[in-house]
Amino acid sequence: MTGRKGFPVLRRSIAALVGGLLVASAPPASAAPPPTAPRAVAPTSVAATSVAAAQVLTWTADNDITRYRTAPAAAVAGAATLVFENSEATGNTTGMPHTLTFDTETPGYNHDVAVDVLANPFDSANGRHQVDVVLTPGKYRYHCTIPGHSTMVGELVVTAGGGGEDTTPPAVSAEVAGDRNADGDYLGEATVTVSASDAQSGVASIEYQVDDTGFETYTGPVRVTAVGDHSVQYRATDGAGNASAVGSTAFRVVERPAEDRTPPTVAAEVTGERNTSGQYLGEATVTITATDAGSGVRTTEYTLDGGPWTSYTAPVEVTAPGAHMIHHRATDNAGNTSPEGMSGFTVVAAPVEDTTPPTTTGTVTGERDADGNYLGAATVTITASDDGSGVAVVEHAVDGGAWTRHTAPVAVRARGAHTVRYRATDGAGNTAPEKSLSFTVVAPGQDACPDSDTRATVVIGDDDTGVANTDTGNGCTVSDLVDQHGDHADRGAFVRHVERVTGDLVARGLLTRREQGVLVRAASRSDIGTQTPVRTQQGERPWPDGPHPSSRP
Repeated sequence: MTGRKGFPVLRRSIAALVGGLLVASAPPASAAPPPTAPRAVAPTSVAATSVAAAQVLTWTADNDITRYRTAPAAAVAGAATLVFENSEATGNTTGMPHTLTFDTETPGYNHDVAVDVLANPFDSANGRHQVDVVLTPGKYRYHCTIPGHSTMVGELVVTAGGGGEDTTPPAVSAEVAGDRNADGDYLGEATVTVSASDAQSGVASIEYQVDDTGFETYTGPVRVTAVGDHSVQYRATDGAGNASAVGSTAFRVVERPAEDRTPPTVAAEVTGERNTSGQYLGEATVTITATDAGSGVRTTEYTLDGGPWTSYTAPVEVTAPGAHMIHHRATDNAGNTSPEGMSGFTVVAAPVEDTTPPTTTGTVTGERDADGNYLGAATVTITASDDGSGVAVVEHAVDGGAWTRHTAPVAVRARGAHTVRYRATDGAGNTAPEKSLSFTVVAPGQDACPDSDTRATVVIGDDDTGVANTDTGNGCTVSDLVDQHGDHADRGAFVRHVERVTGDLVARGLLTRREQGVLVRAASRSDIGTQTPVRTQQGERPWPDGPHPSSRP
């Protein structure tokens, strides 16, 4: 096969990938070699005997199709051994083929060396090939010719050399490769690749040692399989005898875990403030957790509402109102992927803070006389409304009494002037300003008890019950109706009388059940009915004229 511009071409055909043979061919016999034809040196595999070249230039490749893993930047004119390695040792774990091809067409570059090497980890040389060439001063362009690998390109600058004594040592570096766990430790083995370059007299030798066991000649990547901590030192010497400083790289090798066939366990938790319907107010936060007891979790991913799978690195905040669905999964270091999990939730707009108290209204209704007084009774109705959190409670207080929950209109029958205060509180705790209603209740027609017992509280015998002695609506007070000085056959008859009249007052809303009980118990403790005293003090007289006041209209 004839190379570009008539130079010999070193290339292994694509069809011979498995065989891994590197072929060098000369021009046909009928073609005279060009005046500048390079010296053709047969390529050898890594196992061949070393070639006595002044300098060794090494390129390596891995799974990446965008660049060479390592490549020399400079060399000196003269004989050189070019090494191209694309193997598992250099990081190629997929069998990806690459070429090292010197450009013999693009203007501006040297075209006197035709190198076209194809290598992959499974060829006969295990991906490591070398060829001897003669370099001339100038610049060489090299690249990979595999389709799609066009960005694997670089330049090699060659100096004339001999321009003075070489006092600069080579540049040398090392790279460690291999499968690693989450802690960065190498699983089962680590491979150390050492590279050196020298722009003047060229690299003469590379040496290395593992764990201070003594330097030896470096001929290819070094595998370290012993479990434990390791240190590899390396150095290089150029053709002028300049030795580089000793470099060092440290790493740890751990046992490769047993084969992991169990996928990770993954779960999601949705948190945030919720309403009574379980909807999230303003925002929902999704936290995803994944665990794997085997090889460990490598990646955790999620997709929200049918979007693309995204790497999970922090809780996901969802603020858009509406129904949402999040899917999640995790993959461990052995490549096991969990089944997809999912969580559904709804976000609604957060309510605006309610700082406005309810609006309240009070009204008084009932039959009134010409002076506006209510005849017999006045009915108080209180209403409240709230557009924010809603009305929680409405209360009223009559004539300085305690606040009472207002659940229905209240009838006030006691004669006299009255004041009813009222207020309301909403669900956010805002209480409306206190308001009041003032009115007067009078007895319609004739006063049924013109000589009423008007003491402030009801007194039965010597027992001050503490129950308010209010007007019952017809001019008679509670004490008038209790009639402790009436003609009662015995104490039992008196107690029954008190039960009857107070029961009527409870039904009319003038007494509470508790107050009725207080009065009945006071009656049962008294000695009324065992004698019928006649006393003429105000409020303590019998009723000799006509029926008992409780029976009066």
